[in-house]
Amino acid sequence: MAGDSETHLRDRDENTNVIRQPFLIGVSGGTASGKSSVCEKIMELLGQNKIDHHQRQVAILSQDSFYKVLTPEQKAKALKGQFNFDHPDAFDNELIMQTLRQILQGKTVQIPVYDFVTHSRKEEFVTVYPADVVLFEGILMFYSQDIRDLFQMKLFVDTDPDTRLSRRVLRDISERGRELEQVLTQYITFVKPAFEEFCLPTKKYADVIIPRGADNLVAINLIVQHIQDILNGGLSKRHSGCMNGHSTPRQRRTSESSSRPH
Repeated sequence: MAGDSETHLRDRDENTNVIRQPFLIGVSGGTASGKSSVCEKIMELLGQNKIDHHQRQVAILSQDSFYKVLTPEQKAKALKGQFNFDHPDAFDNELIMQTLRQILQGKTVQIPVYDFVTHSRKEEFVTVYPADVVLFEGILMFYSQDIRDLFQMKLFVDTDPDTRLSRRVLRDISERGRELEQVLTQYITFVKPAFEEFCLPTKKYADVIIPRGADNLVAINLIVQHIQDILNGGLSKRHSGCMNGHSTPRQRRTSESSSRPH
């Protein structure tokens, strides 16, 4: 599948003056549910992971890049594990909206880099070039209606809470230099309550629910099929349906609905 995809994805019409209208896909789910892994698996199956960043037709962004710059008081709390990074107010939604609008206009965007060890934005940025499909993942991607309405497809990665907790513990200790007690205290105090209050209720907005995350190859292959359809023929149709600065949402296909666990 990936080989055929890669061949088709290389066929760009470089001489056209039409501004590329990206197809935006939001990917949400609880902490350590496998959102990034799902996005990376989609990229891999499309044969996009081995293509130069300038030439990729699929791009991945993370809500984690858009944490607000903390005040000295907030940073002191964060270093003690006493700041709630899972609350909607922790994210710079204004910057997210600005970035998404620029992406929809076919512009190259600069994405901030967040340092989870020091709880601060780094000086450097990551450049994301115009793409035909953009996957934007994060725990609260569907919480803000203004942001949610920009996505033409919404995926929710649904993973067992015990699995998510074990992944989070391993990740925070190995990658972010946290102590076990601090990770567990933060999870019980902030992460779990925030998931139940802010993230889980947004599951109802999802077009496709993916149980077991990246291990669910049936659901992921259905999504990849849909993206291939967009890349290999749907773009011209979407250009003709653009309204108010972004494309009208495509009608959900029967194959997507069948990946729901009901």
